[in-house]
Parts: sequence; C-alpha cells; structure tokens
Amino acid sequence: MVHYHDQEAHQPTGVNAAELNAKVNAAVLKSGSDWDNLHEGHVLLRFSAKLGDIIKEAGYSEMYGIELSAPTAETVGTHNQNTANMYPTNRGQPAPFHTLLILQKFLRANAGQVNAASSQLLGALKWRKEFKPLEVKKQVFDKTKFQGLGYVTRLKGVPDSVNEEDVATFNIYGAVKDTKKTFGSLDEFIRWRVALMELTLETLNLSSTTHPIPDYNKGPDPHQALQIHDYLRVSFLRQPPEVKAASQKAIQLFSAHYPETLSKKYFVNVPLVMQWMFGAMQVFMAKETVRKMQWMSYGEELHKYLGQGVSKEYGGQGPELEGNSVTPRYEGESVGGDVGVDVDVNNAAREKEMGV
Repeated sequence: MVHYHDQEAHQPTGVNAAELNAKVNAAVLKSGSDWDNLHEGHVLLRFSAKLGDIIKEAGYSEMYGIELSAPTAETVGTHNQNTANMYPTNRGQPAPFHTLLILQKFLRANAGQVNAASSQLLGALKWRKEFKPLEVKKQVFDKTKFQGLGYVTRLKGVPDSVNEEDVATFNIYGAVKDTKKTFGSLDEFIRWRVALMELTLETLNLSSTTHPIPDYNKGPDPHQALQIHDYLRVSFLRQPPEVKAASQKAIQLFSAHYPETLSKKYFVNVPLVMQWMFGAMQVFMAKETVRKMQWMSYGEELHKYLGQGVSKEYGGQGPELEGNSVTPRYEGESVGGDVGVDVDVNNAAREKEMGV
C-alpha cells in the first residue's frame, strides 16, 4: 500500500514534486490493476466472454494494431447453480493480455457498461474493416496540402503524469497555406487525420506494454496520448464551410472509433472571446469531456501543463517539432532520376530519432 503522507513527509531535499507525484501515481496504478486475479463475474471477464460473437459479426478482429482473440471455451464461463446465467471463471486470463487492454478502453469509455462497450466495439471493428486504417497509415499524402500540419512526438517529465514519457500529437492549424486545398476533399483530409492518429497509437506501443489499465473510475489509463491544437494565425470568425465539415466529421469519427486514446486536449493561441464562447458551451457538454479540455490564449503557456520538454515556442526547453517527430508520409523528391519514387528524408530521420 502506498502511504501518501509518509511519501510527502520523507521527501528528499531537491526532489521534484512532479516526479514524486508521478512515482506515487504509478505505484497506485500498479497496485490496482492485477488482471491475473480477476474475480468471478468481473466486468472485463463478462465483456471478453462476448468477444467471440462480436468478432464473428464484424468479420474483423484487429484494433489499434492488436489482433483481438476471444477466450477459449474452458475459460469463458461456468454455470452458477443459484442462477440460470453463465459467468466467466477465474481460471486464468480469459483472453490474451493485449486483447484485455483494448477491451478495457472500450469499457472505460462506456462507464463500465458491457452492452454499450460491446456495441461501440462492434461498430469500430466494422469501420476498421471497411476503412483499413493500417493501410491508410502507410499512404503517401500531398505535402502541399498537409505537410507541417501534424506531428507525433514524445515528452518527458509531464507534470502529474503516471508516465516517465508521454506521447503527444500536435495539430498546427496555422500551417495550412490554402484552406480550400487542404480541406476541399473531406475524404482526403479524414484519411490524413486517421493516418496521424494511427501513428499516435503506434507510438504508444500498445502491443508491447505489460502495464494493465485500471477499471473505470479506479485510476488513470497510462496508455493515452496528449493532443495539442495550435490555432496561431487562425481566424475563428470566418471559418469556411470546408473547415467546419472536416472538424465535425473528425470529431464524430474519433469519438466513435478511437475511445480512450487521448487523456487531455490542449487548445493554444485561442483568443479570449472564443474561450468565453466555449466556456458557455460547456454546460451542454459531458463533464468527462470538459475535464479533458484546457484552453489558453498564448502558446508560451503550454509548458505550465506539459513541462519543459515542449519547444521554446511553447515556453519549454525541448527541441523543435520538425526533425524530432514522426508524421504521415508525404510526397518527396525523386532519387537518382527514378521518376515516381517517393522519399521523405526528413521523415526517415524523424522515424530513426523516435525509434520507429
């Protein structure tokens, strides 16, 4: 058991409070997430018992790069003599660890309700089967439309985080040079946006982690990314219909098919008048959604929330995004006179830097 008062009373001189808090949170996270000893009837076991039928109906079993596997027959359930129901047993894990990881995300997104989580998972699997996001992630995009608009990087020492290092996705809307060109094709923009999200998930390394996710309302999910929306030089008062359509479509798609992938959203360089307007709209939004949103007028304020790992333009001491991030693939220059050979030297360097 972690004793908060004892930790604080014996804090060594010079120890960073944020680092200490992260260690304490990590200890709590670890102590409350033992999937080897789930009790009979646990919500995660009940959800996993439905997985076989969900996969069969969807005709697809991949989620976030992880192949979902239903539990074997002998671990699915046992008959309780006092009822006519079948309950999952406690005889070992009912499904592979990384399958449980995905199921837990859908459960947390639906307040631990198995039926709602099952419905959302089924819809997400059907969408992935049709849209093929893993193939979209490898797609080569027009750099004149999207280059400089999105980056995926890692940040160390984020205050209050349970992780030593966090994944962060930056959306730089001021980088858009031609609004109609970037947002003119809704399908193309959404495909680019999905590619950026899939890169974010890939950087989270979900398929290799060994850390479970706590039950709903029992602690933070350590396998989520931070998302930053930078509106520097962007007009809020005269948004073209293409931008509004793209924004609405992205919100609908990601809320439906990418649950519990983001821990917090930071909106920077947002004029005060717009912050007041968004503040008034919060009464119509779910409390959980509002809790994940943070607004600020100046980009230099971001370091207060994400630490010194952000670049200088955001008030930190970290490196620039360009050259220290991964991005979707963009059209490059031909090499050796071979027409049609697309390369992106900068992106290759970024992938090497990120260890991707």
